[in-house]
Amino acid sequence: MRGTLLANRRGIQRFRQIAITAVKSSNIKLLLFCCIALTLVMAATRASDFMGWTNPSDSLDQFLPPGKGYAIVMNTWKRYDLLKQSISHYSSCPGLESIHIVWSEPNPPSDSLSKFLNHVIESKTKGMKKVELSFDINTEDSLNNRFKEIPGLKTDAVFSIDDDVIFPCSSVEFAFKVWQSAPDAMAGFVPRAHWVDKTLGKKDYYTYGGWWSVWCTGTYSMVLSKAAFFHKKYLRMYTNEMPVSIKEFVTKNRNCEDIAMSFLVANATGAPPIWVKGKRSILL
Repeated sequence: MRGTLLANRRGIQRFRQIAITAVKSSNIKLLLFCCIALTLVMAATRASDFMGWTNPSDSLDQFLPPGKGYAIVMNTWKRYDLLKQSISHYSSCPGLESIHIVWSEPNPPSDSLSKFLNHVIESKTKGMKKVELSFDINTEDSLNNRFKEIPGLKTDAVFSIDDDVIFPCSSVEFAFKVWQSAPDAMAGFVPRAHWVDKTLGKKDYYTYGGWWSVWCTGTYSMVLSKAAFFHKKYLRMYTNEMPVSIKEFVTKNRNCEDIAMSFLVANATGAPPIWVKGKRSILL
């Protein structure tokens, strides 16, 4: 009798173990099923988001109302192949609303060049609102021309860029958002440093350091306008308020206009510029 009861108890315990194992297995399978289903849902959502971001018109319409994007002001000089590459690249950036090419050559841009650039913009911005292209013609050959006031400029943000420098659109859009957080400052990709040169015994004499100074010290005091965002009001200030002596120096030496603009902004705001890190390609 006891043997029978013991056998029954063992049978019941074994049945319980089997049942528990089965339940656990079922729970595990259910959990795995839920995880897989959740993963698929998240993947589909992310894929949808990704597809949305790759469509410039969607991102522009959703996040940048008309007039809230930025204008590119591009300086160029007899480098038509580089100009074509740059315009072709930046035309696809989501926040771009207009391109203004600073033209200081003796001859006006050719019809073929103008038609080519307009065709490139139309092909790159298909499905987006139209990006305007204009040549800002100057009779005088001076680097001051890149900061002339642009009548009727619709955007507050200006992205000043040289024709031989390429930054990914993702980096440009990020720099634009950084600038929006401090629209009175300059936000750019090319930092530089300057300091008082004590070796000459003059308190008002400064030394200018290139990229290696920034790299070695980890500090900077300006960003150059060869790749920087700033408010359009500084074009008016540079045109109307920059000391004539500085403009004459820039024209004569064909240099330092970017330093002059950086100092103009710093003097107006009393605030430092913002260095935005980003990878760039230099077109040769």
